[in-house]
Amino acid sequence: MTVDTQPQGDERVHWLPMVAAISSISVVGIAIGLGMPLLSVILETRGHSASMIGLNTAVAGLASIAGAPLATPLAMRFGVAWTMIAMIAAGALAFVGFHFAPDFWMWFPLRIVLHIALTVLFILSEFWISTSAPPHRRGLVLGIYATVLSLGFAAGPWLFAHLGSSGFRPFGVIIALVTLAAIPVLAARNESPSIASDGETSNFLRYIWLVPSATAAVLVFGAVETGGFALFPIYGSRIGYSEADAALLLTMIGLGNVLLQIPIGMIS
Repeated sequence: MTVDTQPQGDERVHWLPMVAAISSISVVGIAIGLGMPLLSVILETRGHSASMIGLNTAVAGLASIAGAPLATPLAMRFGVAWTMIAMIAAGALAFVGFHFAPDFWMWFPLRIVLHIALTVLFILSEFWISTSAPPHRRGLVLGIYATVLSLGFAAGPWLFAHLGSSGFRPFGVIIALVTLAAIPVLAARNESPSIASDGETSNFLRYIWLVPSATAAVLVFGAVETGGFALFPIYGSRIGYSEADAALLLTMIGLGNVLLQIPIGMIS
């Protein structure tokens, strides 16, 4: 696999594709921050135990593992921008399904579709962002991206605190946000990076062991973040918090992620 990034010696920041990728994935971040507690609260109101809610959430992690190796082949075949748009559409349709699916078992395939789509979307957006900045600015740019994304994760639970979990309205907001994420990608589609095959095959699992410390750090972060977003609202409601106040716990988690992203990116 070869990657067509910036021309050699090009030290410019390519602002249009960078802003497009950051804004797109950040809007999706708001939708995730709203959707994760929403799904957990709905399952609890339907009488499902915390263990079953956790099991359904765990499927999201397995789907992400399955989806990660798909990102490169899909981008090679259809292009980065069009693959991202397809994943945005799949994510929006999954949220439509969550609202209309009456049976608990139906939420498992919906989780799989949603989180495969989100995983591919995150991988390609970060790839696009990294190729839009010269090497000496890449840490700063990725720090900006992580900060804006963290703000999105913080804004989602804040929206949930105001929208609640009843009716179609919270799902409608999520679907609208996810759909809006396609607009900046479409605007910058002609500047998306290309990935071409050089005839070699790569083993996805091999990269996990190349940088075990980074892999372990991401594993811990993913477990804490996913578990927190799924179960903090349930925990808050069981110790006497209102639905809105329990959701604000997640907003505080998201704001905590904001503070050091840019400094760490600059140091790197």
